[in-house]
Amino acid sequence: MKPQRLVIVILAGLAVVFLGWRWLAAGSEGSDMLSGYVEGETLYLSAAQAGRVEGLAVRRGQRVAAGTRLFLIEPDQQVAQGQQARAELEAAQAQAEDARRGQRPAEVAILEADLNAAEASAREARIALNRADQLVRRGIYARVRLTEARAAYEAAAARVEAARNRIQVATLGQREDQVRAADARVAQAQGRVSETGARLGTLSPIAPSAGRIEEVFYQRGEYAAANQPVVALIPDDRVTIRFFVPQGAVAAYQTGRQVRFRCDGCADGLVATISYVSPRPEFTPPIIYSREARDRLVFMVEARPADGAALVPGLPVDVEPIR
Repeated sequence: MKPQRLVIVILAGLAVVFLGWRWLAAGSEGSDMLSGYVEGETLYLSAAQAGRVEGLAVRRGQRVAAGTRLFLIEPDQQVAQGQQARAELEAAQAQAEDARRGQRPAEVAILEADLNAAEASAREARIALNRADQLVRRGIYARVRLTEARAAYEAAAARVEAARNRIQVATLGQREDQVRAADARVAQAQGRVSETGARLGTLSPIAPSAGRIEEVFYQRGEYAAANQPVVALIPDDRVTIRFFVPQGAVAAYQTGRQVRFRCDGCADGLVATISYVSPRPEFTPPIIYSREARDRLVFMVEARPADGAALVPGLPVDVEPIR
């Protein structure tokens, strides 16, 4: 073959390849599918108190159910504080009960013995008063003896009344303000017990919902600072489809409407409900804003799929446009 013919054949082949490439490109440009990807909102779970990671129940990439215990920070200090708080509560409850009950039976018995002695003295004083009255009337005693006997009787009767009042006070318990103070100490101790229990719960967080463990930042035995994430979780209910809609069609995408999408390796008939439409337009790729370039102006839309557990964050998706 002559060199001229060889050049012509090569050029013709290149032309065919170029035309085929343009035809495929035109076919792809004619597709009206919207491009997007799967997005997952990560939750970073930590403990409110610093400590050594004593237990780790999950690993990276593992799926967990709602309520699963994820890890445990050493609880020794919180357990000790909880025991102290419960002991203080028991002491406060005992003091409040004692304030209502009054004095012990043995103490009341002593007061009753004092009352009996005072009543006996009052009876003797009454007898002495009657005798002095008779002797004064007969002129044997001077009237001053009657006055003395009457004073002694009145003093004995006063001691009887005082002894009775002491017994009544002992059986009534403490004053109302002292009882209220005792009840306040009980409430304060109960609050401390609840506080230590809540702190103990924060040392072993649970998964708020089913999801996938994205990352484990600390291993068993390592020291984790307070509020430092130990586990990163992507909940299934926080997996969304994020795609971009041209500015000329964004009015059709309203919150609550459903869209269909597909992805490589996914089941057929996937749907998602639009949860957010960005109020801010953006260019992709960035270009100068002009009337001729408005076809490249897009709005970001997020939609929640019916089954977020079946989707992997970062996976590309194709979304059917809303007609």
